[in-house]
Amino acid sequence: MPGASRMDIYTLGDDLLHVGGPHQVTGFCGIHTGWIRARVRVLPGPPAEADVGWDAISEATLWSPSGRLSVVGLMGGTAAALTDVAVPRGLIRVRVHARDRLHETVRTDDDPPERHELHIWAVSEETPWRTVLADPGGRDWEQRPAKAAEWAMLSLVPRPSGRPAILGPLPPDPYEDDAGLSRVAVVRYRPVPVEASVGVLPAGDLEVRLEPVDGETLTWSWATADEPIFPQPLTTLPDNEPSTVRLTSGPDGFELRHEGVLGRHAFALGLIWEHLLDTVGSYPWVETLRKQAAEATALAEKTRRLQAKRVAEQWGGAPPSDRVRGLLSQARSLARIDRPMLDRIDALPAARQREAACWAARRAMRVAGLEQIGWIADALAAAEADRPLPRSFTEQSGTAAFNRLLSDPEVPHTTVPLRLDPKAFGTRGVTEMLQQAAAFPALIALANDDPLVAAIDAVYNAAIAHGDDRDRFLTEAHIALH
Repeated sequence: MPGASRMDIYTLGDDLLHVGGPHQVTGFCGIHTGWIRARVRVLPGPPAEADVGWDAISEATLWSPSGRLSVVGLMGGTAAALTDVAVPRGLIRVRVHARDRLHETVRTDDDPPERHELHIWAVSEETPWRTVLADPGGRDWEQRPAKAAEWAMLSLVPRPSGRPAILGPLPPDPYEDDAGLSRVAVVRYRPVPVEASVGVLPAGDLEVRLEPVDGETLTWSWATADEPIFPQPLTTLPDNEPSTVRLTSGPDGFELRHEGVLGRHAFALGLIWEHLLDTVGSYPWVETLRKQAAEATALAEKTRRLQAKRVAEQWGGAPPSDRVRGLLSQARSLARIDRPMLDRIDALPAARQREAACWAARRAMRVAGLEQIGWIADALAAAEADRPLPRSFTEQSGTAAFNRLLSDPEVPHTTVPLRLDPKAFGTRGVTEMLQQAAAFPALIALANDDPLVAAIDAVYNAAIAHGDDRDRFLTEAHIALH
């Protein structure tokens, strides 16, 4: 069935069946490539006894919130009759039967076809996989409960997806919809006395707190760790509700019941308990999480250094204040030609910033021969007197005023060299631009209600309008704004 990522085969299982995750088991055939006969039977309840006539029978618990199950071949092939078979929603027990499993190297035309059959019924408890009937010719697989427990804990505390935010979240998986399903119990048995871990189970940025209620009962609850290990710690808990762990003894041994858990977590919690009951105080997932955290920390530091380098190139040194970085202005352009000037303007009080903007605008108009053009002189005087500029300067970023500048016969036409920053504009050399067009934005900048933006834009455009005298202008600006 579709669902969570698989646990590696050869971790837990026998010659017929290996568990692979809350939604998946892998069944082993005798033939490697070819057709077998298979069917699925959905039962109203657990069978009274194992069917006879089979060579091997194994079973495991799966989580099927969608109420659908599919049998998929090694290479992804399916049969219509075995695709999206209707099964009970929630926990189900799957018993796999097999017979006549022969490899193609020894199979002959006289041999009966290989047959598999799945019996499925609803359950309310997650119990471990088991071998019902062992194949006499099968091999004993080495069990790796610690590896399984590691996979299980990592599946419960996954790192956030690396999917770029611009792509948006993936649509919800319909196979994962567990709306309306009750919580379940995880059950494990041991023939000899066992102890349940008490205290804290470390899980990277999170932890499990196991707190005793009485001699047989504990509460299991998730919490954030006091000392997270990842540079961007997890804060979302796998489950916000506590659950109950009961450890009782009986004539058949000891039973652990972890009650009130989410169905999608039951498989993983079962694997964790399988390990904890046999190896108290051993947490095989811790070292993996520490390694992941070290790699994430190294990557975060590398990213930080690259970002710092990029920011330094953009701003000609250390980044300015957050406010300046968030402005829609010529702040970066000014920083590239005079980084200290940007800081000096940012440090000024608002009234002085407005004065600086007016000072720079007048210097720009003067150097471009615009200071004596009537309508331009009137707009500059209005700004210096703290009066509103004409609408042609304030609407549509001053487009109307700029067009008037270009069409006014009284406006002189001179050029200045424009030396572009090769880091920002490539390797182009010196170009010429109309000095009046370079200077005029310094006056339009005075229409901005934010005195900081007005000052930055006016000073930058005034500097550009000075052409080869830009450095001299900036020196004078430092003196004037001191």
